[in-house]
Amino acid sequence: MISPLMPTYARIPVAFERGEGMYLYDTDGKKYLDFYSGIGVMCLGHSHPTLVKALAEQGAKLWHTANTYEIPLGTKLAERLCAASFADTVFFTNSGAEAIECAIKMVRKYHYDKGNKGKYRLVTMSNAFHGRTLAGIAAAGQEKLTKGFEPLPDGFDVVPFGDIEAVQAAIGPETGGIMVEPVQGEGGIRPIPKEQMQALRALCDEHGLLLVFDEIQCGMGRTGKLFAHEWSDIKPDIVTAAKGIGGGFPLGACLATEEAASGMTVGTHGSTYGGNPLAMAVGNAVLDEMLAPGFLERVRDMGDKLQARLGALQQRHGDYISEVRGMGLMAGIRLPEVPTRDAVVDMIGRGMLPAVAGDMVMRMLPPLIIEDEHLDEAMDKLDAAMNDWRANGLPGK
Repeated sequence: MISPLMPTYARIPVAFERGEGMYLYDTDGKKYLDFYSGIGVMCLGHSHPTLVKALAEQGAKLWHTANTYEIPLGTKLAERLCAASFADTVFFTNSGAEAIECAIKMVRKYHYDKGNKGKYRLVTMSNAFHGRTLAGIAAAGQEKLTKGFEPLPDGFDVVPFGDIEAVQAAIGPETGGIMVEPVQGEGGIRPIPKEQMQALRALCDEHGLLLVFDEIQCGMGRTGKLFAHEWSDIKPDIVTAAKGIGGGFPLGACLATEEAASGMTVGTHGSTYGGNPLAMAVGNAVLDEMLAPGFLERVRDMGDKLQARLGALQQRHGDYISEVRGMGLMAGIRLPEVPTRDAVVDMIGRGMLPAVAGDMVMRMLPPLIIEDEHLDEAMDKLDAAMNDWRANGLPGK
């Protein structure tokens, strides 16, 4: 018989009761160092006082009102995001998947209004993840996401990851834009090199295309800048954000230049819950912390330390770790000899929460508030695990 909760997740049998800072506590009181952040969501850790205060104060005043009316906190958050980024305008959603839908619609509407009705296709890269909507899985093109859901929406040309020549070859008369993750998350923590990012911008400029960056996982401070594309010294036309933008409250955003959003006029798009007062209060509180003097600089410092410590771990355990990947506090270690899920379950048993990613990678997305002692604790646990694997056999085998 089917369970009351639809069985779409391969859940690990641990349930958390509360969280504080870098730690989660299960229903038996066991403490876990959180290096997953709820898929990169808990950017300020658990029960951050600034976010708790903002949610409680707004919850006592007004939870929701329709976008038929003005929502001043939304205007404030949009102004702050635009001031801190490339963007001129923002549409708020409840999730990353909805932000991707907004971006796809924006590309199509832009070209439609410019008199190029046939330019609707997006070039995307293999092993990407753009959410679970039909358009999102079509854009990613991975069989594990698309199998059983055909026919998929048309309009996506998937090329090999990092292959700029393939991107160029895929551009045709129907191409309206290019959409990529500056750092692939689910695909195995794979950054696109700076020169390739710049080449994507040049291709879009040459062919009159819109450049869309999916920064749902790699954005909002994760790499040490507000958005990961900033490391490449280029400006996109559209960026999708979610996860860390709400610090745990469901919130997403589609940011765009005035030109890219020129087709998004009254009635072209909408959301019942997107941008409601609760979400906007928390989103502003997240920015209060993230844009505070020194915050992102400190994230960069801790990101450098994480990458260096993982590199040292690889030197000690090169028989298990074939590669260290990532940028900033978005990191992964490739474990080709160890079943990744079994390795993650083993680490959970040791009181640390990493996660599985594609290409045999153990993924680490710690809260951006990580301190040196948390990094020491994580490396000690990983080191001990690999010593145990060597002495007693690999987990799951």
